[in-house]
Amino acid sequence: MANLGYVGLGVMGGEMVSRLLDKGHTVTGYNRTRAKAERLIKKGMKWAETPAAACAAADFTFSMVSNEKALGAVMEGPDGMLSAARPGKTFIDMSTVSAGYSRALAEKVRAHGADLIDAPVSGSLVTIKEGKLSVMVGGLRETFDRVKLILEDIGPKVTYVGGNGLALSMKIATNLNLTVQMMAFCEGVLLAEKSGISREVAVEVLTNSAIASPMIKYRGPFVLGMPEEPLFEVNMMQKDMLLALDMGRALDVPLPTAAVSNEFLTAARGMGLAKHDFAVVFEVLARMSGLKN
Repeated sequence: MANLGYVGLGVMGGEMVSRLLDKGHTVTGYNRTRAKAERLIKKGMKWAETPAAACAAADFTFSMVSNEKALGAVMEGPDGMLSAARPGKTFIDMSTVSAGYSRALAEKVRAHGADLIDAPVSGSLVTIKEGKLSVMVGGLRETFDRVKLILEDIGPKVTYVGGNGLALSMKIATNLNLTVQMMAFCEGVLLAEKSGISREVAVEVLTNSAIASPMIKYRGPFVLGMPEEPLFEVNMMQKDMLLALDMGRALDVPLPTAAVSNEFLTAARGMGLAKHDFAVVFEVLARMSGLKN
């Protein structure tokens, strides 16, 4: 069992810590607001007052925050993780940020004698609770070999994809599919509905058809009723879409369906739907089709 730190106890981070505790690991956690950590503290997680304290208490420290600004704050801000970096310590960043930013951060960590890998995940709260989360890892192979067994306690599929930043490139390439697939699903539902088929029947058929990816199977029913708590809200999804579009421009890869899908996320924001799960693009399309969600 390992001595772990975890910085960022949001919906996904908190669930990962819960799984790590269930596996018998010692976890010291930090979150900007302690209230989100109370259930984990009751479960046995140790509380750290700062990101540096979480790192100092651990051999391996995870981080999972919302964007580059937040990652910079917990890494390089006052009492940030970098201040506790020492030879032998390993940082495992699971945030979705640009590959270039992650590579630059890894160099700063190595300057302290420690190491950092990027280890974003593919899945949602549903996936992790079902034990089906997958993890992509970019960094030094020897570091990956040290952390693989720990990562397998979070999700059963752990894949080494190459050097620092490449796991993030893979994650962004994966996530652009989410909105594109959801848009196509919504179009199919609305086409069926306006032809005279009930929405419920259309959803039933499509989620059990050849087009039903794992994501469509659990998110498709959201068009019948949005969850009270979003699995992945519009703003966060659009952040990832913009990362993908930036990559496309930099690498001369046209991303036409991603670009169009991103505009519907902007439309959702314009309609005041930014805090909903990104499946709310159905409502945008439904309104444009003359239907009420």
